[in-house]
Amino acid sequence: MKTQAAVFHEVNTPFKIETLDLDAPRAGEVLIKVAAAGVCHSDWHLMTGATKHPVPVVPGHEGAGVVEAAGEGVTRVKPGDHVSLNWAPNCGTCFYCLNDRPSLCSTYVGPIWAGTMMDGTTRLTKNGQAVYHFSALACFADHCVVPQECCVPLSKEVPLTVAALIGCAVTTGVGAALNTAKVRPASSVAVYGAGGVGLSVIMGARLAGASRIIAVDRAEGKLDIAKEFGATDVLMAGPDAVGAIKKLTEGRGADYVFEAIGLPAVQEQCLDAVRPGGTVVLVGVSPMGSGTNLPGAIITRQEKTVTGSYYGSANTARDFPLYADLYLKGKLDLDRLISKTYPLEQINEAYADMLSGEIARGVIVFE
Repeated sequence: MKTQAAVFHEVNTPFKIETLDLDAPRAGEVLIKVAAAGVCHSDWHLMTGATKHPVPVVPGHEGAGVVEAAGEGVTRVKPGDHVSLNWAPNCGTCFYCLNDRPSLCSTYVGPIWAGTMMDGTTRLTKNGQAVYHFSALACFADHCVVPQECCVPLSKEVPLTVAALIGCAVTTGVGAALNTAKVRPASSVAVYGAGGVGLSVIMGARLAGASRIIAVDRAEGKLDIAKEFGATDVLMAGPDAVGAIKKLTEGRGADYVFEAIGLPAVQEQCLDAVRPGGTVVLVGVSPMGSGTNLPGAIITRQEKTVTGSYYGSANTARDFPLYADLYLKGKLDLDRLISKTYPLEQINEAYADMLSGEIARGVIVFE
């Protein structure tokens, strides 16, 4: 079949809308009619060269849609199911899955970074040449073929635009607060970066009962949005942010500091902003090959913990439905997270809006 997709060819070159050939799903695979795909910074890292990947590639890793067909042996979903797409599929049997760390599953890492299905081939081609899949999903397209492990069924009461955001930003951010950091009630939290992931961290901290939630960003518009999501205080990013955080936390620093950008210099500032005995959680993905200077003497003497959070330390089979249920109960305001929707043809405009810092999350919507 044919699919319309946004294709990335080379660094600093806009996404191109192209018609591609999409093969039918093979054993263990599912054909998805994509309904919505979030505009996430992780796809933009391809554009800047911060993330290296085989090209040409169809980006899009934050998506949701409806199952149209299933290959042989598929048991997790059936045609007609509404699904949120999981970009870190897990096998359930490797060391990490058996130790309740499915977001670190080792089974799919090789094929995901190679841009292929599990058999080492792609389902996407153009003129007989392979086109690669980003993060096992390639959902900047009206249809995609994915492993069944990427599909998490959700209630049809959940709008598919919201289901798409549960597939990445919400799970990454809320999960960082609830699963990775395990934010305690009445604690203080600082969040560097108020994009879709940072705002989700704020929502997670609020759910956990944090009493002070400080948002830090360089865009004033995003700070205004952060207040709507539960930030009690907002600060402009810069060298004075650490001192301001300490003033708001009785001179100690925050109990938990989250970095939701992926910039080494900001990560280093986060270590200064957290109190002795506190925890820094690195949520943003830094450019490949970059380094962060975190002084060991300070970490040791002040017993500061620095930890990574990959996909919110999620168990997607458990967490996607949980966040969907919290949304339906009015405890996660995910509708507010969607600032603007776009047709696929406006994907480059959508990324320009994301980079402007004036929106929470843009979403590509398909008919």
